[in-house]
Amino acid sequence: MLVNRGGDPERDDYGLPPVDIEIPDDARELDRDIQAYRRELRVQRRHRLVRRLGGPLARDGMVLPLLASCLALTLLAGTLLTMFTTRRAVPSTLQATSSPRPDRAPVGQVGGLLPQTTVVLGSDQPRPLRDLRLSVLALVPAGCQCAAAARRLGAQATAAKVTLYFVAAGPAVVQARRLARRSGLSADHVVYDSRDVMGETYRSARPAGLTAVLVYRDGSVRSIQRNLGPAFHLEGSLRALKEASPQGLDTPGDMVLLAGQAVVRPA
Repeated sequence: MLVNRGGDPERDDYGLPPVDIEIPDDARELDRDIQAYRRELRVQRRHRLVRRLGGPLARDGMVLPLLASCLALTLLAGTLLTMFTTRRAVPSTLQATSSPRPDRAPVGQVGGLLPQTTVVLGSDQPRPLRDLRLSVLALVPAGCQCAAAARRLGAQATAAKVTLYFVAAGPAVVQARRLARRSGLSADHVVYDSRDVMGETYRSARPAGLTAVLVYRDGSVRSIQRNLGPAFHLEGSLRALKEASPQGLDTPGDMVLLAGQAVVRPA
């Protein structure tokens, strides 16, 4: 401590106010002051720690990321909610607007497709039987005395603008070609079924005449007429082949001569 000797007594050069200094005889008397001093230091350290941790929250550096995170979570939740709601609503809408589609009948049956086989058309290369659509397939049994029925069927098919094919297997192919010529058709209208799939599927146990299979433009069978006699009427059924396939039976009122008896199908 520097003392100004030229100045007033008991004053120094620091410019501090005058104080009374008491020096205790025992240092233990200063314990309370030391503890208070240490408490003040601890309080100051706690304040500095609080300011250090809470300072970023009070400034823009921490608030903006928190706001951005909340906004992103909100958008994500809204998107997921919209997606799940749409997925649940679409099937119900489709179910309400779409009409039920009937199941197709078994292969070879009325309403079903033709059998899956390969045939030879005239002198051409083999081709699938199901390619013969919008047509009437006349199955010719061996020894069939059905020239009149063939001519009548050819005339009705021509009037309805439907293609007529004579289908045969084995020795009956020669007879099918003869029937085609008498009906005014070329050899391209003769179908050779080498495995006789059509005969096994549609012909009766004891065929007495032609068996006519009427096929829609989509390849499904409209009707099967067995043992056609010399007098029958298929004009309505043949004209209906150009319509969309309803997978149904013949139109009401078609008269067919089956096994020598006239039968009118009810509506």
